[in-house]
Amino acid sequence: MALIKKVRGLEPRIGKNCFLAENATIVGDVEIGDNCSIWFQAVLRGDVNSIRIGNGVNIQDGAVVHCTYEQSETIIGDRVSVGHKAIIHGCEIKEDVLVGMGAIIMDHVIVESNVLIAAGAVVLENSHLESGHIYAGVPAKKIKKISEDRFNNTIKRISDNYSMYASWFKED
Repeated sequence: MALIKKVRGLEPRIGKNCFLAENATIVGDVEIGDNCSIWFQAVLRGDVNSIRIGNGVNIQDGAVVHCTYEQSETIIGDRVSVGHKAIIHGCEIKEDVLVGMGAIIMDHVIVESNVLIAAGAVVLENSHLESGHIYAGVPAKKIKKISEDRFNNTIKRISDNYSMYASWFKED
């Protein structure tokens, strides 16, 4: 069973049909939608502000989701995939986004829908990532428009695969 911890009187709320890895940590003012998966060693720390996660989201191994005290909450929309060891901090990520492995998204960033953030990218504070594009680099910059094929074969495929992977763990 994941570590689910109440802090400052606020207790995480978990939707239906979610997979929570045994060593995932979910603390404080965190709300997770339905059909989500929170993977091994992922940490969702809603101790200093709120974290809101939509439906069909996967937070992969070692990822950290946090926020900034009295300044920035974290909002993650539906069908977002957060790659291994990514850091999501005090930002808003709309639906159908892929955050690559090891990417960092800082405070007050807005990531529109249908965006791919490459592995290792660093999205600086107050950035606004436009819908339908790939962002990469340090600092992250718009690289190119996402084709329908790339959207279906990357963003959608990874989201769908993580729903399938989570089902494997629910069987046991």
